[in-house]
Amino acid sequence: MKKRWRILNSFLATVLIVVLVAHLVLDSGAAWAARSGGRIGGGSFSRPAPTRSYRSAPRSDYRYSQPVYGGGFGFPFLIPFFGFGGGFGGLFTIILLGVVANFLVSAFRQFRAAGEDEQIDNPVVSVHTLHVGLLAQARELQNDLNKLALSADTQTPAGLANVLQEATLALLRHPEYWVYADASCQDTRLLQAETIFNQRALSERSKLTAETLSNYRQTIQQRDIAPTTTQEVGDYIVVTLIVAATGKLALPTINNDLDLRHVLQGLGGIGSDRLLAVEILWQPQAIGDTLTADELLLAYPTLKHL
Repeated sequence: MKKRWRILNSFLATVLIVVLVAHLVLDSGAAWAARSGGRIGGGSFSRPAPTRSYRSAPRSDYRYSQPVYGGGFGFPFLIPFFGFGGGFGGLFTIILLGVVANFLVSAFRQFRAAGEDEQIDNPVVSVHTLHVGLLAQARELQNDLNKLALSADTQTPAGLANVLQEATLALLRHPEYWVYADASCQDTRLLQAETIFNQRALSERSKLTAETLSNYRQTIQQRDIAPTTTQEVGDYIVVTLIVAATGKLALPTINNDLDLRHVLQGLGGIGSDRLLAVEILWQPQAIGDTLTADELLLAYPTLKHL
């Protein structure tokens, strides 16, 4: 009898656990289903390389002379090294050494020129990712980003540089709402930069339940959602910047507000001649939509408290 009760209790406990887990999953899904996200992006990794002048390989100033077969054992180029051969052995040695030296210098110049061409055709590219977590009271920031998404030029390098500058400026205007931040940077080459950038962009976009406002390469898409009126204490807004630019970005590690300010200023100051691609993401996008502290830390576990 006791054995049956133990089996029944075990069965009921299992059912209770399954019901609780299902309830949590459904609640979580319902919460995320109401989330909205914004996106501004564009760029290209296939810009033509700067024009450069090709220099022909230097020609040798040495003239090959016809071999003179003097005395010795019939090895006119080897014998002079050992002090044998005819009377012109010393002259042949000088000519041969000159030819060898000229060959080595020419090979070195060609190798160096090839390295310079590689640096021009496949330069260093920095891919930088920045997350900023702000208090949800920064509704002006949402308004600024929403307006920017509807009016931004995301097709030209100058337009993307302006988008990046306006986004960083919007963040710099609200330091009183900064709570969390995190940044990472990877230096690579141009041929690999697009893959790395796309991987980072996809990873960050997957954190948005829905892109309710998007301007990507001048294609604007907008979707309305039912606004929420609940605003819990500790709700947040997260803005993510993903930037690819030629050259290395010497930006500090973020440990406090001052570091974050320097990073924002550094990213916003990148010129259109260096900027390759930009992705700006923020959630929630809709006014009144919320992101709780648990959801924030679950989606962005690397954030540091400022």
